[in-house]
Amino acid sequence: MDRSKTIVWFRRDLRIEDNPALAAAARDGCVFPVFIWCPKEEGQFYPGRVSRWWLKQSLAHLGQSLKSLGAELVLIKTHSTVAALLDCIETIGATRVVFNHLYDPVSLVRDHSIKEKLVELGISVQSYNGDLLYEPWEIYDERGYAFTTFEAYWDKCLHMQMEPVSHLPPWRLVPAAGTVMKCLVEELGLEDEAEKSSNSLLGRGWSPGWSNADKALTEFAEQHLIDYVESRLKVGTSTSLLSPYLHFGELSVRKVFQCVQLKQLLWAKEENLTGKESVTLFLRSIGLREYSRYLCFNFPFTHERSLLSNLKYFPWNDNQVHFKAWRQGRTGYPLVDAGMRELWATGWIHNKIRVIVSSFAVKVLLLPWRWGMKYFWDTLLDADLESDILGWQYISGSLPDAHELERLDNPEIQGSKFDPEGEYVRHWLPELARMPAEWIHHPWDASIAVLKAAGVELGINYPKPIIDIDLARERLMEAIFKMWEMEAAARASNTNGTNEVVVDNTDDTENLAIPKVVLKDKGTCPTNSSNDQRVPTNQNSKNIPAYRKRSKYMEEERPQPDKLHNDDKVAGTSRKDEDLCSTAESSSAKKQATSRCSFSVPQYCSSSEGKPLQECESSDLRQPLQAQIEMEQSSSKDDKIIATGLRHVTKVLDYVGRVFLPDDRSLWPRDVLDLLLQDKKGRTVIISFDTSNELFRVSTAWEDILASTKMRTVSRKTLKYG
Repeated sequence: MDRSKTIVWFRRDLRIEDNPALAAAARDGCVFPVFIWCPKEEGQFYPGRVSRWWLKQSLAHLGQSLKSLGAELVLIKTHSTVAALLDCIETIGATRVVFNHLYDPVSLVRDHSIKEKLVELGISVQSYNGDLLYEPWEIYDERGYAFTTFEAYWDKCLHMQMEPVSHLPPWRLVPAAGTVMKCLVEELGLEDEAEKSSNSLLGRGWSPGWSNADKALTEFAEQHLIDYVESRLKVGTSTSLLSPYLHFGELSVRKVFQCVQLKQLLWAKEENLTGKESVTLFLRSIGLREYSRYLCFNFPFTHERSLLSNLKYFPWNDNQVHFKAWRQGRTGYPLVDAGMRELWATGWIHNKIRVIVSSFAVKVLLLPWRWGMKYFWDTLLDADLESDILGWQYISGSLPDAHELERLDNPEIQGSKFDPEGEYVRHWLPELARMPAEWIHHPWDASIAVLKAAGVELGINYPKPIIDIDLARERLMEAIFKMWEMEAAARASNTNGTNEVVVDNTDDTENLAIPKVVLKDKGTCPTNSSNDQRVPTNQNSKNIPAYRKRSKYMEEERPQPDKLHNDDKVAGTSRKDEDLCSTAESSSAKKQATSRCSFSVPQYCSSSEGKPLQECESSDLRQPLQAQIEMEQSSSKDDKIIATGLRHVTKVLDYVGRVFLPDDRSLWPRDVLDLLLQDKKGRTVIISFDTSNELFRVSTAWEDILASTKMRTVSRKTLKYG
């Protein structure tokens, strides 16, 4: 009897235990495990050096484990993931592909595209939750809106019923016969020869691999969890150190949660208050990881723009000198500099230090938060896009429950609080090793005699403060006032109601109405199961932009990447300073080696010629229309506009919305106007009016599905649109 052949597509789920995709494949027939490395598809989020080192070690560890079970992990380097999967399917005669979900915007789009392609070819595709306690589409408030504050989200999660599901590792795997073009882990290009000497130091402190992750969890739960309430506040100590294992999926978050909950029950029975508090705080950190995926799924533009519209007019200071000093740990503020040097040397820093250094970059130096986010992505061992987004948006005040933008913490005071004896600073700043604890966090206030005795020469072997903290506070407030003035001016210039008016939706965060993501409702197909990945198709009118192709007119106006790289006036692209090239590029294929402290500013995120840096957009996204706009003008009910309808998989939606454009064509937008309509079931769809050809077209948030057969007549009438 023939057994079904299933391809198990590994990504960031590099483990044997509690792996639902692997368990399903092993249960139903022959297994073909594969890991596909496609640097081209990683784009601007190509992993940094230390992250690629971890991936390399983890793949080798997983390969050995699978081999011991009877199946070989096939490693493939390609320019197209879907092409590699199709080649595997054809070679072994596979009838099914399984994988575990990812939730970042790039992966969601890619996974959905691949799934649709395979289904068209008659291949069954199933995906599973191997990364979260709850799927993002399972958690909404009573009104069906997505949560926008962590406390409300996590409270809902903790009160939901969670089944103790655990997928035991298979005892044996039956390999699927077939030969494909594969490579060794060394041939994936995850590590250059020039990087091996630096990477060798990483192996002394870290042991990648799923079985090592299990040991790390056990050690933390048995020895360190009880002290978590204290250790999380001491920057010189470590916390759980589980974040890299969780990012690469070497450790199941379900297993972590259940393991810690057992300790919670034990300490509650023993009335151990310290232990109970430690568990509560640690589970909260697990909840923040869950929340980061939740935000990215429900608001998939957050890797490009702020969740709230409050920073649209913020005058960022795109100062490359300040950015370089921050990266290299030469700001003159010891605690900040120690943290940045530890990050570069080890690829890891304590969470408290992450908050301190990121706050310094955003609020003291006024550097764009996306610059810091990208640098963390390039340098952190546990670089995690969703967590990175959550952290930097929290610091920049872009979330309803984030730090206030005007809140500026003094690094000197933070140093005295979290590193009172200066041990952490002395370890990472040897030039300050002999400074007394009294002056270690503000050496500029020490007397000449104290500095001389400690061997410190400010401005020579240790920099003077890059900016006085009081002056930084004044500049931050000036920037906030300027942001308010620019926003008010924009509102005033649009009082005629014909152009966009920006509404700061932070005015009433409690009433922030954000509908849950509309999920694609497909008909019966070989992918249907209760585990399958849901796909967001469009989002709310306030905070979520339409993901769609840009018109030709708009593409021509945008500076092309090649042009940007050749223009020394554009911040972050100058060839005069090699130090600005991306660390992620140091070992990518067909890219030249750069300096040791290299980094590149994200494209389209900097202003040129001293112009204020506003909220930036990627090459694929337009600046969103952030708020609802009211257009009040009488019009004849008999006026008609022909709009293109949308064929939504198996049926055409009937639109009941109304659209309005002024009679004066000079008031029309120059390129594309986004309108929001609702179908009879209350689902929101986005219609784009292209004024270049005077036609409407319908778009969804994740893909452009343009109808070509059905036409609807829509009456002209006043409409709120965003």
